Amino acid sequence: MADVRTISAAELTELHRGLLRGDGTELALMDAREPTEFTRRHLLYAANLPLSHVGLEVAARIPRLDTPVVICDGGGGEAAAVALELTVLGYTDTAVLDGGIDAWAAAGGELYSGINVPSKLFGELVEEHFGTPHVTAAELAGWLVDGRDLVVLDSRTRREFNRMSIPTGRSCPGGELVRRVHDLIDDGTTVVVNCAGRTRSILGAQSLRSAGLDRVVALKDGTMGWELAGLKLEHGRDELAPEPSAAGRAHAEAAAQTVAERCGVRTVDRDELDDWLAEGGRTTYFMDVRTPEEFAAGHLTGAIGAPGGQLVQATDEYLVTRGARVVLADHDGIGATMTASWLIQMGWDAYVLEPGWLEDAELVTDNADETAAAIRSRQPPLPYDPEDADVARAAMEAYLVWEVALPDQYARDDLVEFRFC
Repeated sequence: MADVRTISAAELTELHRGLLRGDGTELALMDAREPTEFTRRHLLYAANLPLSHVGLEVAARIPRLDTPVVICDGGGGEAAAVALELTVLGYTDTAVLDGGIDAWAAAGGELYSGINVPSKLFGELVEEHFGTPHVTAAELAGWLVDGRDLVVLDSRTRREFNRMSIPTGRSCPGGELVRRVHDLIDDGTTVVVNCAGRTRSILGAQSLRSAGLDRVVALKDGTMGWELAGLKLEHGRDELAPEPSAAGRAHAEAAAQTVAERCGVRTVDRDELDDWLAEGGRTTYFMDVRTPEEFAAGHLTGAIGAPGGQLVQATDEYLVTRGARVVLADHDGIGATMTASWLIQMGWDAYVLEPGWLEDAELVTDNADETAAAIRSRQPPLPYDPEDADVARAAMEAYLVWEVALPDQYARDDLVEFRFC
């Protein structure tokens, strides 16, 4: 292990500060422990990469071999093992955090629990900054009984929706909301956006509000809040919000353009994207944010499948190298623009591939979304245990308390910065 270079907590702090200054620094921060240990205590921007997953995932998650990589653990030696494995694979700038996460905490650094914490923290701050309105489960149940003019859109994946859903809800993953909503509403319709907990409800509702819709609310605490209120979820449904009509798409394109102008979303063409991907001095992530079905039907070589809502929900998993560029593609630019607007507010240098690339592109159908599949396979599930109602209730309550409390840690952490537009 003598060949492994180490870095101190103070040196890592300076790398973080360089990222905040925008001085051209890149940093991939990895945690080499197993997922269960990782979720208990970790650095905010650390991405979990156990030794058993390095070979499968690292090329997509850290695509440039000379990216500065810092690896940490809890003192068990996992970080050094991952560092040596990365060196074997050709990575040239790897270091281990001396003393691990305990040294980081001893130096005054914050440690966080849970998964996808940067995105969940961001969601809480979005609600606080924009004043995103919400409706409680009990209130929504009353609206449904009263026959109020409303539509419930579930911003999770179709798989999650199929497992459990709010009565009358339709599946509309977060990146699709602005594209598909307009044909479902008229001037008096209220839109309710839900997820399992809070983040995708808040970001989905605020996406629609930022795109010009006023009668939009988030379901407070999502399906967890519904269950905690003693209400019954439905199971096995697959109602999907339909593809938009020509008029619906026109409304969506205009709404997305308004958001692009406000948040400074820029476009790039294929030639510029190819130049960036071939560039040796900076990382560029190329993400296809269409639905999994559209991605599987054909995508550009080198693209990673990351549906827009899921990408924003799990930035620490998909976008490991902070300071990198991110280029997003979909067929009409709507979902890509909305996704880019959130990434920009999270501090990413995000762009949209000019629409029209599908018309003359040579598409491939290889399994380029294996990174996403690997991430899904090892993420701990949300606290939900249908076999034991009391355990499930306690777990859901604890989860929601944890999520709401994240801004308190943010207030103590001077290495995090979001910029709202």
